[in-house]
Amino acid sequence: MSTPTTPEASPLGKPSTYQTQYQPSLLFPIARLGKREEIGISGTLPFFGVDIWNAYEVSWLNLRGKPQVAIATFTVPADSPNIVESKSFKLYLNSFNQTKLADADALLQLLRQDLSAGFGAPVHVTLTTAEGFSGLKLQEPQGLLLDRLDIEVDQYQPNPALLKADPNQVVIEETLVSHLLKSNCLVTGQPDWGSVQIHYVGAAIDQESLLKYLISFRDHNEFHEQCVERIFMDIMRNCAPQKLSVYARYTRRGGLDINPWRSNFSTAQPPSNCRQARQ
Repeated sequence: MSTPTTPEASPLGKPSTYQTQYQPSLLFPIARLGKREEIGISGTLPFFGVDIWNAYEVSWLNLRGKPQVAIATFTVPADSPNIVESKSFKLYLNSFNQTKLADADALLQLLRQDLSAGFGAPVHVTLTTAEGFSGLKLQEPQGLLLDRLDIEVDQYQPNPALLKADPNQVVIEETLVSHLLKSNCLVTGQPDWGSVQIHYVGAAIDQESLLKYLISFRDHNEFHEQCVERIFMDIMRNCAPQKLSVYARYTRRGGLDINPWRSNFSTAQPPSNCRQARQ
């Protein structure tokens, strides 16, 4: 397994030859630490959570050479030392395309082994085979829609100073949702589209200011996981909620979607992995 290195050294933005025989060395880990230090995280993490990856282009051959297909879900703990760059993840999954395996369990064993090594922590993997496709449902995130607000926007780089909450106000609990999150790939600059759900307990966060803040990521270059952690930290510092969860659902690229969730209260349950209409 490759040693974690910088995004610039990854396969992103470079011509790639697709390998169709199993090749775990294609996975490209990137350490989380550098970007976390950039937003003021060091030592003990101020949150826990997971990154939920869904892969819609998973295929392999059975021992008679007949193609098999499935949708795979990977649940990566937020305290893993690495992320895995998404293009390398796609190349790795495609390396199974002409690989003969005894059954789906054999594939699961390899996926768990290789991805746990790449992320540096145990990765939970599930497969939904074709027989289960009809049971998969669409569901939009629940909460009050911020996008209803008629606001004027002129900032398109993250500006935490936009965030406001009056500490003298009564403590409330609410869930807010926006579909207007957009950022760009850290290396290629390609757009990443997402929806974000924010659940908090604390003084009421000014909703217009929060929506402007979320929109301010529009020209920002950062990976999905890093954007969600930046949002979490900015809200904590500027609005000081007692409890906070941030969950983003990003649209897929290359057959993969990435859905990071971060929370700081022990009673919070990991979110359901329900695909949205845009996914």
